[in-house]
Amino acid sequence: MIVTTQFVDAPGPAGPIRCLVARPHVEGRTFPAVVVWSDVFQCTPPHERLVRRLAGHGFVVVSPEHYGRHEPLGTVFDFEQGRERALQAADAMTVAELDADRRAVLDFVPRIPGVVPGAIGAWGFCYGGHLAFRAAFEPEVKATVCCYGTGLHNGKLGTCDGVRTHAGSLERAGEIHGELLLVWGRNDPHIPAEGRTKIHAALDSAGVRSEARLFGADHAFMRDVGPRYDPAAADEAFAATVACFRRAL
Repeated sequence: MIVTTQFVDAPGPAGPIRCLVARPHVEGRTFPAVVVWSDVFQCTPPHERLVRRLAGHGFVVVSPEHYGRHEPLGTVFDFEQGRERALQAADAMTVAELDADRRAVLDFVPRIPGVVPGAIGAWGFCYGGHLAFRAAFEPEVKATVCCYGTGLHNGKLGTCDGVRTHAGSLERAGEIHGELLLVWGRNDPHIPAEGRTKIHAALDSAGVRSEARLFGADHAFMRDVGPRYDPAAADEAFAATVACFRRAL
């Protein structure tokens, strides 16, 4: 399908939340919606390509920025020169702010023209993979895909008065009622094998319908630039993502 994109500002609790919206260019049809949270760099060209690619498979895809409370709308960080600033921006967000902004985006999605009402998917990468996991707590989120979500195994997300806080995401796994797909890289230094085991055990204990796909790849292997990109693994993970959303939405 041909895809069109535009930036739209969703109303948020602390001001507008800039969102990239990609949709199939098909008149008179409606499509399920998927909200996609990027890595810490926000809407980089590789992330936009993933958003457009998913939309081409028959979804209205909405990708919100993370840092509109602290950074100008439209901020995109460079992978090298902007790395430290991106990490600082991620750490500046509190868990409460991230949760409130997520709720605002989910409330906004059904108001987008062409969205099928009643079911939303969530997808995220790295930092955004953790945010997508927390989106799965919401009742209207029927399927979630977390690609190498950081901070799940050790609870690290956001800050409170300058101190890194324990987000308690795994402890809330029982609130997930939809389908969950976890995508990992075996060589990911940010999520060791014992971390993956801890996450899977928590999901099993909570009775979550989950599936894990482990690839012989590094962190961020789906980002199609740089030495960590693994095209074959990325294609397989993407196909599993599309299949998950088609089953559930």
